[in-house]
Amino acid sequence: MAHSAAPVPLGALEQGCPIRVEHDRRRRQFTVRLNGCHDRAVLLYEYVGKRIVDLQHTEVPDAYRGRGIAKHLAKAALDFVVEEDLKAHLTCWYIQKYVKENPLPQYLERLQP
Repeated sequence: MAHSAAPVPLGALEQGCPIRVEHDRRRRQFTVRLNGCHDRAVLLYEYVGKRIVDLQHTEVPDAYRGRGIAKHLAKAALDFVVEEDLKAHLTCWYIQKYVKENPLPQYLERLQP
């Protein structure tokens, strides 16, 4: 069965650039630069206690939706929670969905109700 267009691998965008998540601790956000630097996807968080972060909002520009970019942001944010041994409150519906689809024990044990 021949396909007319090869699917884009998960880690790549049009230019063949891998998806790189950057963490700006000062601004409390994770970002992925898209289309050079013209666009970006972002995940915002806030500290709501000394060791508790609220993962508040994930935003991917319309043109880039459905390519798994938000998954990279969610994974980076949750891995940060694990690495820093924080607790996480999930305000963002997308991150709630990501955890349901990837119920890793190290994520689940750090969730705040």
